[in-house]
This record gives sequence, structure tokens and C-alpha cells, in this order.
Amino acid sequence: MRTVFDPSEMPPGGFYPLLTASVVPRPIAWVSTVSADGVANLAPYSFFSVSSSNPPVVQFTSVGRKDSLRNIEATGEFVINVATDAMVEQINASSAGYEHGVSELEELGIASEHSEKVAPPRVADSPIAIEATLHRIVEVGDSFVVMGRVVALAVRTDALAGDGLPSFAAVAPASRLGRNEWGLPPEVRLLDRPGRPATTD
Repeated sequence: MRTVFDPSEMPPGGFYPLLTASVVPRPIAWVSTVSADGVANLAPYSFFSVSSSNPPVVQFTSVGRKDSLRNIEATGEFVINVATDAMVEQINASSAGYEHGVSELEELGIASEHSEKVAPPRVADSPIAIEATLHRIVEVGDSFVVMGRVVALAVRTDALAGDGLPSFAAVAPASRLGRNEWGLPPEVRLLDRPGRPATTD
């Protein structure tokens, strides 16, 4: 037995909490931008993924027009800082509705550092920062999918494993679930991808 929800029969905004409680866990893009007049902005987005591997393109979705989106439209640059378990309180605090022109980095005392190839700063304590230039923005319903071409990926050296890739344990990424729930780093299971199935005559 299942309970079926039809979004066309629900009030505006009523389907959002159901959707976000169903599509879980969601990685968090902690997006840093700079406005046209030089004010740094930092905000978390839990609709975040990879769009393409070649060229490398990442994406996040802004539900509505927010400062991050406006800044990216104005400057064409942003940084996705990987959100970690240790920074959950700061990440949550940066989601508050600050007035336009207020820097969350300054208000919350979040340490930053210069990026390699773009103007927006990186979050100093984030183990991975993905620097990107605007590829395109796609308007979908009440939201805007922001795609950025990756121009640099800066990984804290102590978060790299022996094979040169980021270590999941060292990064300890947090995730968003439904309601006010946050996901902590889960147990990791190793499972190799199977080869092509053998054919039989």
C-alpha cells in the first residue's frame, strides 16, 4: 500500500517539503560569490550535482532569485565549498535571510582565503573548493539551475588519500535531509563496478 501525492492537487509550496524529504541525502554546495561592488556572499544550496565531466561542469539550483544568483549573473564567477560535518552550525547560520549587501563571512566570522582563478573567496576550513565560471543559467519553474565550468579544484593536502583523490573520511561531508534534519557522513561500503556480462551461446 502507498500514499500517493499529486503536486497539482497541493497548495503552492506544499510539495516542496515532501520532495526534499524524499530526495535524500543531498550534498550541500556552500556557494561563495562577490557582488559587483565587492561584497562577499556565502549561502548553502542542497540542490547540487555534477553536470558534465568533460568539460567539467558543476551545478546548483537557486529556488527563487537570491544574492548568490544575482552576484553570479553580475560577475560570472563562484566557488562551491564542500560542506562538512564540523561546519554544520556555520552552514546553517549562513542560510538566514541577511539583508542585501551584508557579508555572511564577516557577520559569522567565517575565515576565508583567496581563490586561485576567480574573485570570490574560498572558505578556509572547507577541505574542497571548486572554483567555477558561469557556463549557463537555466530557468525551471520557480528556480534557476546555475551551471559553472570548473577552472580549479583546490583540495586541502591532508584530505587527499594515497591515490591522489579526496578521502571521504577526511572530508566528512554533511548533507541535507527533510525538515530540519541534517545527514552526517555515512558508513562507506566498497563495491567494484562489474565488467561486461559474459555472453553464452
